[in-house]
Amino acid sequence: MHSHELIQQLDVIAPEQWGAHLPAHVVEQLPAQGVTVFGVSADASDTAAFSERYGFGLEDCANTIVVRYKKDGGEHYAALVSLGSRRLDINGAVKAALGAQRLSFAKREAAVEHSGMEFGGITAFGLPADWRILVDAAVMERQQVVMGAGVRAAKLLLAPGLLRQWPRCEVAALTLPPQ
Repeated sequence: MHSHELIQQLDVIAPEQWGAHLPAHVVEQLPAQGVTVFGVSADASDTAAFSERYGFGLEDCANTIVVRYKKDGGEHYAALVSLGSRRLDINGAVKAALGAQRLSFAKREAAVEHSGMEFGGITAFGLPADWRILVDAAVMERQQVVMGAGVRAAKLLLAPGLLRQWPRCEVAALTLPPQ
């Protein structure tokens, strides 16, 4: 199935309606051009279920994972964007990219509280200004990716090049090679 056929099957949300569906701080940071926002049913929000229901491969689903790390005596948060088909190399590549002394996945409550987003729908857009946003290099090789939209009831469809143009985004190799 070609991407334009897929888009016709999606429940696309018009840009003037984004504010009614997505958190305001996510909408503020979304690029004006090149992003398609579409609604998803709650039971198909998780990556595997979403992939099956909507026909996007796991290699086109970019998940945003929140980590907490210690560096220079302080505690920080970062968001990692990686494909559903790849495993993050947390203790190797990710730790090195962040220059972290210690690193762990953020607790669910903390991720939700600090991001102001729904768990399972956290996206790279709209995160606190002091968070680093690291995008795995493999994401950049895709023609388009599906990302969270801040809520479980919607997703973003965009070309990874949009992330590369975004000043907050750092591209780095963060995942293990596919098995």
